[in-house]
Amino acid sequence: MFLEEHVPATTGSQHLEIPVTELSWLPKVIKDFVLPAGFPDTVTDDYLDYMLLQFPTNVTGWICHTLVTSSLLKAVGVGSFSGTSAAASAAASAAAIRWVSKDGIGAVGRFFIGGRFGNLFDDDPKQWRLYADFIGSAGSIFDLCTPLYPSYFLPLASLGNLAKAVARGLKDPSFRVIQNHFAIAGNLGDVAAKEEVWEVAAELVGLALGILALDTPGISKSYPTLALTWLSVRILHLWFRYQSLSVLQFNTINLKRARILVNSHVLHCTVPGIDECNRMESILLWQRFLRPRIIFEVSLEDMLDRGKYKSMQIKQLLNLYKEEKYFLVVNQQKPRDFEVFVSFKEGATSLSVLRSVWQTYWLYQNWGWSDNIFDRLEQSLVELKHRFPDLLQQLIEAGWDTNNLSLKVPKEMSIEELPAL
Repeated sequence: MFLEEHVPATTGSQHLEIPVTELSWLPKVIKDFVLPAGFPDTVTDDYLDYMLLQFPTNVTGWICHTLVTSSLLKAVGVGSFSGTSAAASAAASAAAIRWVSKDGIGAVGRFFIGGRFGNLFDDDPKQWRLYADFIGSAGSIFDLCTPLYPSYFLPLASLGNLAKAVARGLKDPSFRVIQNHFAIAGNLGDVAAKEEVWEVAAELVGLALGILALDTPGISKSYPTLALTWLSVRILHLWFRYQSLSVLQFNTINLKRARILVNSHVLHCTVPGIDECNRMESILLWQRFLRPRIIFEVSLEDMLDRGKYKSMQIKQLLNLYKEEKYFLVVNQQKPRDFEVFVSFKEGATSLSVLRSVWQTYWLYQNWGWSDNIFDRLEQSLVELKHRFPDLLQQLIEAGWDTNNLSLKVPKEMSIEELPAL
């Protein structure tokens, strides 16, 4: 037997390849901020090489943008390249720096959103796409105020750009998820290209109507009329955005849709279809305001402390959940406000999250039948064991994608189980 090692042909980019082990020097906080969750297992092998080359590409692009901005300002009368005094040239350069600075301050928003909240968009793209428009509207208000306070142009324009950059940081990833939802034939590129056609056509119509509005004396010569016109059109814009997102029919199960499906199954032993469930889903409402309240990413120590469990009860609790990949307890410090804490064991999957949601809703609907907390937990687990297979079967029959659940397991608080001695 012979072992042959085939060395791939050298390419121009191979000198940039950095083994994953060489990133051990990079602090975890920075890794989590600049790299996708689960790197390198969640991306292709060429991801890091591509991003390392993209960075200097974008740097040089923005240098060019800065220089071109200076030329544009001089072209509209802010100084010139010849025939001006040193003071005029300095004023032109200062104006260009101020104009570019507002873009730079705004870019901080996209930097923060992409690094801190990158793992949220897959779960609820409809919500974040709508929030992007609300934040973008707030940014436009700052821009609208610049004629009233011209001496504060830089801070107002910078705040406006910051808000709009945050909106773009929310919009772009969310819409890519929506585009991927449309491309059922693996034709994401075609879907994205045709979306550009629709967007450019709308941009041309919008620009034409905007120019027509600005050419109207009543608007161009009256700031209050201009502001009122903007507000009316913006409200109409937000209403159209909400309507467009409401018609989306996702067959994936995120936490909001899981709550609707599970609640229906607990109460009526049926699950709503894809169309009905998506119509029932609240786009604007945050998870923390939904009832019953489910808090994930809770340490086991904090969970047991809030649940007021004693040492003997802890052993009983561990034994109770020995067949599950999570622990679930009810917060007994807030008896009037039903709230549960969930902590996951190592090896938990999205299915474990769905099981914990089902148990939560059963407890919520059947909370008052016993005064013994362990009797309630034990009975809920018995019901979960017997009825959860029926839930999965009904989800499959209704067309839901049960193989790709959008229910993330928090890895930071995973509990490691030790083998019994």
